[in-house]
Amino acid sequence: MLIHKSTDIAPSEITDQRLYLERREFIKAASAAAFSASMGAAGLLLPSEVHAAQKLENYKKNAVTLVEKQTPYKDVTTYNNFYEFGTSKSDPAENAHTLKTRPWQIAIEGEIKRPKTYDIDELLKLAPLEERIYRLRCVEGWSMVIPWIGYSLNEIIKHVEPTGNAKYVEFVTLNSREQMPGVHSPVLNWPYVEGLRLDEAMHSLTLLTFGLYGEVLPNQNGAPVRIVVPWKYGFKSAKSIVKIRFVEKEPLTAWNRAAAKEYGFYSNVNPNVDHPRWSQATERRIGEDGFFTPKRKTLMMNGYADQVGQLYAGMDLKKYY
Repeated sequence: MLIHKSTDIAPSEITDQRLYLERREFIKAASAAAFSASMGAAGLLLPSEVHAAQKLENYKKNAVTLVEKQTPYKDVTTYNNFYEFGTSKSDPAENAHTLKTRPWQIAIEGEIKRPKTYDIDELLKLAPLEERIYRLRCVEGWSMVIPWIGYSLNEIIKHVEPTGNAKYVEFVTLNSREQMPGVHSPVLNWPYVEGLRLDEAMHSLTLLTFGLYGEVLPNQNGAPVRIVVPWKYGFKSAKSIVKIRFVEKEPLTAWNRAAAKEYGFYSNVNPNVDHPRWSQATERRIGEDGFFTPKRKTLMMNGYADQVGQLYAGMDLKKYY
């Protein structure tokens, strides 16, 4: 991935990015399998298994359903991008047990009439929870299908009443050197910041998310609260949120700050706009396609173009990538 120092060249900058990632994850997966077997034989728990999953109650099932096979729970919870816990896909599941999700508060502030700091349990009760099965497409070329649980972000937006000056919504995530080993790395400027245009944040598909597969969010998946924006690349869906700010100017986001030519503000899934170092025309579905199985064709806006395409009417999507 991105390294700020030119004298510290990552292997992924030398080898083709997709081949590098796939080879590395294959090796790590094999090593992890051997390690898991040895731990199991010894009667010990892996870090990701230490905290038993907690059930989420009282949510409407199958509110939005895809007629696609869901990605296995194990893959969803062990193959993640969450750089605060490490840059390898297996790092979050191995390291995120250090995250403490109670007590937890989320400050809502900026250009709104009703600023407030919410306790996470108060936020959970603000609107009815429902299950939505969404595709998740990551910029590296892999995808999943996940049953998320939450409610539309617009529920809280309507509650806090943005002023006429509010044009964008900025999400700030937890930045804890004690709980998150990855923030010791200079790979990004911390805290992790993401943002949406206000109309994107108001769209009913944008989900304030508290769980998946009927359970509270595992730490490695962004506990205790994250957003899911299904028509954008995965890094736009901020995890472990501690602040939501309504602002007049476009926020400077973490990846856009690190490499503006590679990670645009909009980052809509678009098979016609390649990443500078690899194609976005195809993808690999985690848990379903092997390394040598033909990849799927990437869908415009991840298959949600009919629902959200009007947000970008008249825009040059190659310029506003």
